[in-house]
Amino acid sequence: MAKINIKGMKFYAFHGCFDEEKIVGTHFLVNCSIETAVTQATIDDDLTKTINYQDVYKLIAEQMKISSNLLEHVAGRIIKAIKETFAEVKHVEVEIRKLNPPLGGQINYVSVEMTDSDLYLNKNL
Repeated sequence: MAKINIKGMKFYAFHGCFDEEKIVGTHFLVNCSIETAVTQATIDDDLTKTINYQDVYKLIAEQMKISSNLLEHVAGRIIKAIKETFAEVKHVEVEIRKLNPPLGGQINYVSVEMTDSDLYLNKNL
């Protein structure tokens, strides 16, 4: 088992509960860790024997384009999409950071971290 990390993916998106956030938008950083077997890739040096990072990035980018009120909802969608797209994924973790959130003060970011095990509690995702 190996952990594939894709860190610091930057997006401009329109997530939030306030109307202004859905109109103006803000910057987000997404980090993703995926656990999967890579034994055959280490032997064959073949991209088809592992998870293609570019495919994961594109999947996350598509989910970030869908406006949501809550980061929890976005993270849940990303995890579900990864698990449905890549059957070989054993475990996935996602962190979404909203930079400079409008909370009435100077804040670097707020974030939500979720794993695929969090989704088993909610079968509706």
